[in-house]
Amino acid sequence: MSNTVLHRYLDPEVLAHVADRHLEPRGLVIGNLAGAHKSPLNGFAVEFAGHREYTPGDDPKHIDWRVYFTREKLFIKQYELETNFVCHLVLDVSASMRYGEGREQKLLYAGQMATMLGYSIVRQSDKVSLATFDEQVRGVVPASNSMDQVVRMTQHLDLIEPKEKTSIAECLNEVARRMGRREIVMVFSDFFGTDLKELESVLQRLRYNRHEVVLFQVLHHEEITFDLDGMVKFVGLEVADELLAQTEDLRRGYLAALQRFNDEFQEIAQRNGCERILVDTRRPMSELFIDYLNQRSMLNRGR
Repeated sequence: MSNTVLHRYLDPEVLAHVADRHLEPRGLVIGNLAGAHKSPLNGFAVEFAGHREYTPGDDPKHIDWRVYFTREKLFIKQYELETNFVCHLVLDVSASMRYGEGREQKLLYAGQMATMLGYSIVRQSDKVSLATFDEQVRGVVPASNSMDQVVRMTQHLDLIEPKEKTSIAECLNEVARRMGRREIVMVFSDFFGTDLKELESVLQRLRYNRHEVVLFQVLHHEEITFDLDGMVKFVGLEVADELLAQTEDLRRGYLAALQRFNDEFQEIAQRNGCERILVDTRRPMSELFIDYLNQRSMLNRGR
């Protein structure tokens, strides 16, 4: 793979702002590697958690002799394990994600976000995976904490040809079946054409299994503001349809419909303990990441 492809998704300017920032899980995590996050499991590693009474077969080196001399009873020192987490990046590659040009195209922007986050995650020795979907799951890059994972992700993204409709709920269900417990799921999509009731059902399943869920709603600036003037020809990306209309005739109705959708989407996210972040592809990505990671850090300190 050429460096051009890698640089398409890894912007050095953005990396300079976020490379040293850590993405911390909001709850306890379970992993199979030693890492930097507290596990709900007890063991003999890292941070002291408490005592339990000695039972035959326990390793004598973990006996707390100070407690024995004061209570004349044997107790074992227990510690909290520190472990790794797994983050699953789930990217919508349906045709509607083609909207926009250059760096503001939704699919490119979302792909860059996913790659940047993936880079930061493996850099802190945690695992990341990537799944792409439209009407079905199109590809999966299995979880890894190797820096080569970033190359594998960009190779996969470079092969994407968005041309189908999307079925988020069904595809998220399929991704969920492959997951363990207590992991992080980050979804990048415009969520257009999504049945929110079906989506909520999947979110409930993910949250029941104690996964942390982050929903990045990636929209082009024009989709957020309808900042268009005059007579415009609208061409469907997921349906073979065209509409020639005065933008003034459509603006109020479109913005009202978008507001209703976003309000319902936000309510579902809050009701199910999920994060929803509205992303404007015109916004500098470094600014977006700094604000988001700062927000996560503040929430983690408050827990």
